[in-house]
Amino acid sequence: MSAPNTLAKQRLTTGNESGGQPANEFRAYKRSPELSNSRWYKGFLYSVMAGSSDTNGAFNLAVAKMRPGTEPPPHVHTREDEFLYILSGELRAYSDGKVFSLTAGECIFLPRRKPHAWLITSDEAKVILVVTPGGFLDALYKLSAQAEQTDLPTSADTVTYATADLTETLKVFQQYGIRLLTRDEIRAEMPQYPL
Repeated sequence: MSAPNTLAKQRLTTGNESGGQPANEFRAYKRSPELSNSRWYKGFLYSVMAGSSDTNGAFNLAVAKMRPGTEPPPHVHTREDEFLYILSGELRAYSDGKVFSLTAGECIFLPRRKPHAWLITSDEAKVILVVTPGGFLDALYKLSAQAEQTDLPTSADTVTYATADLTETLKVFQQYGIRLLTRDEIRAEMPQYPL
């Protein structure tokens, strides 16, 4: 069978070209943020509503709760588009040389290969994060810990991006096509971002 016919056959039998889990293996499910699907990562809490294995890699969906100081530094994804919907709180996003102020009920789309960042401007923010295709939450899983409660970590020694040794983070992010920007890149790509 020729390569195009092989791919067509895989697509029909598995629902995708990579020969992954058959499409008919997926089942409807109900999920909410619970301790069993919640993790702490660099000072914020995220709950996986749809991981890569749930969607055959189509997308990831998480509910996240963050405080100022727990945001990721300016970065760029080579593989994924991000969509944030603000459930509560306020944040300021930086991308394409623009600054976007967001409040509850608003959203922002952050396309792949476009450097971006966001800063929380309220005491706390809760967001829905959709990343497509899936895979980003797999990177976070490798770098996070099982949450001990379904709230933000409260320990004074909670590790954030500002206090962490980022050696392992950079290595894992590189495997997933994510790169933190240098100070010069931040100045060039998002001059309004406070350094």
